[in-house]
Amino acid sequence: MKYTPRHPIPYTPAAILLAAALTGCAASTHQNAAAPASASNAIVIETVPETIAPLGLEGQILPGLDDVDLPDADPAPEYLRLGVRHEIVKKVQQRLMDLGFMDNDEPTDYYGEATQQAVLHFQRQNELPMDGIVGNTTWDALMAEDAKYYAVSKGTEGEDIRRIQQRLYELGYLASADLVTGSFGDSTETAVLKLQEINGLTQDGKVGQQTFNLLYSDEIKPNYLSYGEHSEVVLACQERLKELGYLTTTPDGAFGQDTIVAVKQFQARNDLVVDGYLGPSTRMLLESGDARPNGMMLGEEGDAITRVQELLSKYGYLSSANVTGYYGEITENAVRNFQSRNGLTADGLVGVQTMAKLTGDDVRRAAAGSSGGTSSGGGQSSSAGRGQSSAGAGSAGTTGGSTTQTPPPPPSGSGVSALISAATSRLGCPYVWGAKGPNSFDCSGFVYWCLNQAGVSQSYLTSSGWRNPGRYTKVSNFNDIQAGDIVVVRGHVGIAAGGGMVIDASSSNGRVVHRSLSQWWANNFICAWRIF
Repeated sequence: MKYTPRHPIPYTPAAILLAAALTGCAASTHQNAAAPASASNAIVIETVPETIAPLGLEGQILPGLDDVDLPDADPAPEYLRLGVRHEIVKKVQQRLMDLGFMDNDEPTDYYGEATQQAVLHFQRQNELPMDGIVGNTTWDALMAEDAKYYAVSKGTEGEDIRRIQQRLYELGYLASADLVTGSFGDSTETAVLKLQEINGLTQDGKVGQQTFNLLYSDEIKPNYLSYGEHSEVVLACQERLKELGYLTTTPDGAFGQDTIVAVKQFQARNDLVVDGYLGPSTRMLLESGDARPNGMMLGEEGDAITRVQELLSKYGYLSSANVTGYYGEITENAVRNFQSRNGLTADGLVGVQTMAKLTGDDVRRAAAGSSGGTSSGGGQSSSAGRGQSSAGAGSAGTTGGSTTQTPPPPPSGSGVSALISAATSRLGCPYVWGAKGPNSFDCSGFVYWCLNQAGVSQSYLTSSGWRNPGRYTKVSNFNDIQAGDIVVVRGHVGIAAGGGMVIDASSSNGRVVHRSLSQWWANNFICAWRIF
C-alpha cells in the first residue's frame, strides 16, 4: 500500500458524479461511431442531460448534492509528524509495534512523542534521514513485507541504547554505571554476548527482538550474586540488610532463601525492580545513605511478613495458625505486645528497632498464660485488617483462643474507589518510558503509583512481571473484569474503571487516558488481577 500522494486530488462527491457522467458520454460516442448502418444492428442511446454538468464562466458547474448522504472522509496529510491526528496514524503505530520499535498498546490516531521516537529509531535502523516524520520514503520502508525488526548493534547511539545499557548494568553484565552512555560500544557488545551465552541465545552481540524481550522477562539469568553464592560480598550485603531491618537471620555470607526474601523486601521499599538479586543498582542503593529502612505495617503481605510472624510465634506472641503472610490486626496486636514486653514503643509497626530486637539474642518471651495471638482489642473494624476476625468470633480455624488470619478481599467500596480516584487524578499526564510518577508514567509505573496511592503496598513490576504477581485473585475471563482489576494484555497493563472502561498510561496516546476496553484489549488479553 502506497502512502497518499504529496498533493492528493480531493475526491469530493460532486467530482465522482461528474467523472461518471463524462465517462458515460465518451463510451456512448465511441459506440455510436463504431456501429454499422444496418437498422437491425442500430444502437439506441438514451441520453440523460440532467446528469451532465453545464459549463459556466468559471468552468464546469457541479450539481448540488445537499440532499445526498455520503461519508465525510478527511484526506491524509502530506506528512505524518508530531501533533497530527488521522486514522492512518493507527496503521503506522501498529506496524511500529509489530516490528518492535514501539511499546505494545492500542493504536490511536494521534502522532505523539512516543510515536515520533519510534519512527526515529526505525529511520536510524534503515539509514533514512532521522527527522521523525513519515513521508513517502519512510512509509514505503515501514510497510514493506521485508521491513526490518528492531535491532541495535555496535556503533548505534540513542536513548534506547541507554535504557538497554542500564538494564545490562542492573543484571550484572555491564561492570560499572559509567558504561551507561547511550552509545553502543565494545563494552556493551561484550555484555550482550555474555548475556546471550548465559541465556542460550545466538551469540551475535546484537540486541534484536529475542534479546530485547529476554532483558525484561522473568526467565532472564543474571550475571551476579544470586541464590547459592557464598562470599564476603554477600556477607557485607547481609549485614547492611540486617542493619536496615530486612534480614531476619544471622549474616553468614551464604545467599539463601532468607537473603532472597530480604533483598526483595528492600527492593520493594526502595522502588527497584523486585527480582531478589544483588545486582549493581541494588547494591549501590543498599550501601548509600538514601536506602530506606524496613517498616512493615497493617495491610501488607508476603514472605517477609511470614518471617516476622514465625519469630512472633516462636516467642509466644502469635499462634502458629496465624502465620499466614498477611499483616492483619492480630499480627499488629502481637507486635504491640512484643514491643511492650521488650521496652520498645508499642506502635504496632515492625521497623528497624523492632526487627533488631526480634532477631536478637535477648528477646523476652510472651508472659505466661497469654493468648498467643488473640486480638486483644475486641471487635475489628470493617475497613482495617483484611480478613482477620476478632477473638471469640467463633469462626473456623481458632487455635488456643486465637483466630486464623487469612486475606480474603476487604469491602470493595473504599479500596476500589480509592484506586480509581488515584488513577483519574493523573489523567493527561505524559507517557514517559520507565517513569513511575507522580507527573509522568509508563504503563507499569502508572499501575504501581496508583496502587500505592490507594494503600496497596505493591512493589514495581514490569508489564511482563504482572503476568504472575502471585498475591491476588486471578481473573481469566475477559468478560469477568470488574472495576479496580489490573488488566494485563500482551506488553501492556491498565486499571479497569468500570462500565467497560480502562485508565492507563498509553504510549500511542502519549499520555494517561480513560478509554474503552475495546476489542483490541480482548484480542490481546492475558489475565486480570482482582486486588480488592
